[in-house]
Amino acid sequence: MRSQPVAQTREGACPVTGAPSADPVGSAGCPLAIDPMVERLHEETVLLREAGPLARIELLGVPAWTITDHAQARRLLTDTRLVKDINEWTLYREGVVGDQWPLIGMVDVDRSMFTVDGAEHRRLRTKTAQAITPRRLELLRPVIEEITHRLLDDVAEQGADGGPVDLKTHFALPLPMSVVSHLMGVDPALHPRLHVLYRAFFSTVTPQAERLAVIAELDDIFTGMVREKTADPSDDLTSALILADEGGEPLTEEEVVGNLKAMVAAGHETTISLILHAVRALSDHPEQRDAVLAGQVSWDTVIEETLRWQPPSTHLLMRFAVEDIEVPGRDGEPAGTIARGEGVVMSYSAVGRDRNHFGEDADTFNVRRPTPIRHISFGHGPHICPGAALSRLEAAIALPALYERFPALRLAVPTEEIRNMPVLTQNDLAALPVLLHG
Repeated sequence: MRSQPVAQTREGACPVTGAPSADPVGSAGCPLAIDPMVERLHEETVLLREAGPLARIELLGVPAWTITDHAQARRLLTDTRLVKDINEWTLYREGVVGDQWPLIGMVDVDRSMFTVDGAEHRRLRTKTAQAITPRRLELLRPVIEEITHRLLDDVAEQGADGGPVDLKTHFALPLPMSVVSHLMGVDPALHPRLHVLYRAFFSTVTPQAERLAVIAELDDIFTGMVREKTADPSDDLTSALILADEGGEPLTEEEVVGNLKAMVAAGHETTISLILHAVRALSDHPEQRDAVLAGQVSWDTVIEETLRWQPPSTHLLMRFAVEDIEVPGRDGEPAGTIARGEGVVMSYSAVGRDRNHFGEDADTFNVRRPTPIRHISFGHGPHICPGAALSRLEAAIALPALYERFPALRLAVPTEEIRNMPVLTQNDLAALPVLLHG
């Protein structure tokens, strides 16, 4: 049974794809083609949310289901009938999707805790949990504070003439990359190259041949690093992953490389988004910013509301059904059935704006929200983001330090001129120009 229509077609053509169809947006006849340039994210979010808890989308020519409802996302993220194994995907097994699909590198990735389920996932994740303990994170606090203040010195120097400063280039991007690299033991000399490689990997405008070369270079960099740490371990997370052997079989080189590569990517991308969107939101809502700076609202609340309102991941790729899964609708009737072998995406941008869960003002940034902000922007269930605590810690240090240094900070351009990066899966801004002294 289909979800309720959100937008009827005109003259028999799907308004999203242009294909002949009298079906509503989000249905099999008229899937919502996700814009790879991310120029209509809010419009897409509205359409997805209105399409119902289960909607049809198209990802660069490949069909999939997406979940847009908070309650259903929580349920399905713990459903063992949805797995990470790409070999369960019919389109992949039959050769319809292969190496030339631009998003294949985000789905067919190295063996790591991000790509397996069940007992194997628990084995790989346990090793990481042994390495990212609360004690290790707390030991990182002075490191994060030192990096933050050093970068703020650079920000001050860049804005010394009173002109605009790109907060992404000089603060939000180098901070988490420096922190996660310190945690993982990555040579700081690699930072500039890693910035370039990860930007090219995630960007939807990168030619596929170049993206495959990027993946190969990342493999070479991290494989070489793991081999160096194996021969000469030190006090970092990569060495801890290599040496961790409690509770079963040690990780293989491939597994350590897979975990390392994914954690460096996720460990800096999420925090870039969190810092930039928090600053943009507070700049757009000066009365809320003033309440925060006056101590009436905590920075923790700012962080959680930002994560709900602008989650770091817009569309999380991808899980695959190992049997048919019926998804209930909001009215109690079935919304539809995910067939065995089909791919499923979690649309966190829509989930975070679910009015049934967050209220009628879910589209509004509001640090005085009357109910607790229980979002799932870092995921839910066994695969919940292992770096969530680190990202929160970085933001909890960086944001108050930024505003303590520059309390009159404001955007240097109208907010409608700020653009997203052409990254289909990550909620990343291309730049955030600010004036430091109002």
